[in-house]
Amino acid sequence: MHTFRVWAPLPKKVEVQVNGKIFPMTHGVETAGSPSRSPQGEGWWTVEIPSAKTGDDYGFILDGEGPFPDPRSASQPDGIHKLSRLVDQDLFSWTDKNFQATPLSAAVIYELHLGTFTPAGTFLAAIEKLDHLVALGVTHVELMPVAEFSGDHGWGYDGVDLFAPHHAYGTPDDLKKMVDACHERGLTVILDVVYNHLGPSGNYLAKFGPYFTKKYASPWGEGINFDGADSNEVRRFFFDNALMWLRDFHFDGLRLDAVHGILDTSAIHFLEQLKVEVEQLSTQLSRDLVLIPESDLNDPRLLWPREYGGFQLDAQWSDDFHHTLHTILTGEYSGYYSDYGKLEHLAKALRHAFVYDGNFSVHRRRNHGRSTEGLSGHRFLGYLQNHDQIGNRAIGERSSQLMSLGKLKIGAALVFTSPFVPMIFQGEEWGASTPFCFFTDHREPALAKAVREGRCQEFAAFGWKPEDTADPQARETFEKSKLNWPEIAREPHRKMFAWHQKLIQLRRAEPALHDGRMDAVKTHFDEAARWLVMQRGDISVVCNFADREQKISLPPKKFRSLLASTTDVKFSDGDAMLPPESVVILKSE
Repeated sequence: MHTFRVWAPLPKKVEVQVNGKIFPMTHGVETAGSPSRSPQGEGWWTVEIPSAKTGDDYGFILDGEGPFPDPRSASQPDGIHKLSRLVDQDLFSWTDKNFQATPLSAAVIYELHLGTFTPAGTFLAAIEKLDHLVALGVTHVELMPVAEFSGDHGWGYDGVDLFAPHHAYGTPDDLKKMVDACHERGLTVILDVVYNHLGPSGNYLAKFGPYFTKKYASPWGEGINFDGADSNEVRRFFFDNALMWLRDFHFDGLRLDAVHGILDTSAIHFLEQLKVEVEQLSTQLSRDLVLIPESDLNDPRLLWPREYGGFQLDAQWSDDFHHTLHTILTGEYSGYYSDYGKLEHLAKALRHAFVYDGNFSVHRRRNHGRSTEGLSGHRFLGYLQNHDQIGNRAIGERSSQLMSLGKLKIGAALVFTSPFVPMIFQGEEWGASTPFCFFTDHREPALAKAVREGRCQEFAAFGWKPEDTADPQARETFEKSKLNWPEIAREPHRKMFAWHQKLIQLRRAEPALHDGRMDAVKTHFDEAARWLVMQRGDISVVCNFADREQKISLPPKKFRSLLASTTDVKFSDGDAMLPPESVVILKSE
């Protein structure tokens, strides 16, 4: 027996088709215990079907049109346009009862894309590589979005069935097995979710209710109705989605994509209420749960306590730190990189997270950002690469294709000795030779054409030509983005993996590197000579970005070398002689 429920205030008649049979549904006010928590619960349709059971396929018929997938479908085995499948989330046998997540202050995060992480590209195949992450020293696995999206492969940011794991990755139970396997190995798991828009293909929500509004527009289409008429149920839809991933799939946190695209003028913003509900769930489950937003606004109010007008989220991505590192190490200054490229920018990022904290941005042609004063570095993620900064290039080049081995080592050293929570992207640990391109699998020709043209327009600001751009719809673009695992045993990949291992071990071993206080970070640098020294307590990180050997003066203390990117570093009379493009990490005696 199963009771079917759906919020559909727009159609006059709603039916459910189960295993080919059609059943009329009753329109009325929902009762206690239903998915709706609004005072009235209006717009809900229900029907109890004694013969329905787990594994049955079903869809909703709206005013004679359909059947359409359930907006809260737990499984879409045949994709976004087909029937939903009933799933009993309580049948899975978990083994992680005693698992507790590693706190963000001690985290090393590894971002991965399920479809390209392994040759098979499935939840179960990913389990086979988890021991590699443990050996590296990773504590957190962050999955790019896995909610059902168009086609068989894609990045996942155009999801439309937000409650259903993507069919090409495996079943809902397969995802649970992966999370359970991570917990068995002590790995905390974070899921990337998208609440600022839905994908264009298979997006049937507007047929059911006012999920979208013309009041706001986003780069991805109509805005989501978080604050207009009937928005209570829309907000509830997304709150319930977040809670489901944390409760039913045992994720330990969520990464919230592009929250600057969540437009909400309510007195209690969607993000603030989401954090409150996650805190309540955390108390119920006796598990630590975190929310980590991505935003390009440089607005620390995302992290401020609620009593100071903030949303009290746990940490956020720090693109300014990435942009400073990238521009210094590559020499690229086009597009949004035009605001960066100086060592003074890197020094400021290390001490304040945001380079733009209220000052003028040439790229934006206005003042941008706000001060992070009073916040710990542990509230920000620091990285040299991520899926966006690699994949949003014409041919998806990684840092390993853009930088020398020496510069790669400098970048990694600064990521892991910074006051921020370090994050790396899959394959970065061995300097993977494979690209990570943007790829899609839209089946509608017009949509596929629009995606191709849109990518070329985005790249114009960087001077990349359409003929040099990887076709996102080509199967080859997806296939060549898969990691080449055997290369890790060859040089220089083996050395890069060892370098990352040593950096992670050093970060754990040295108390000064546990401290997230950005106000305790000291920097001095020579812009013309292209060297920088960062001090954190008794640790000094000495970087020579130049293509020549040079002498760098050290603070008047006795030091011993903890880790160097080359054996050719020399010391004399308080100075360090560093080879071109090298870094050494010192500890004062």
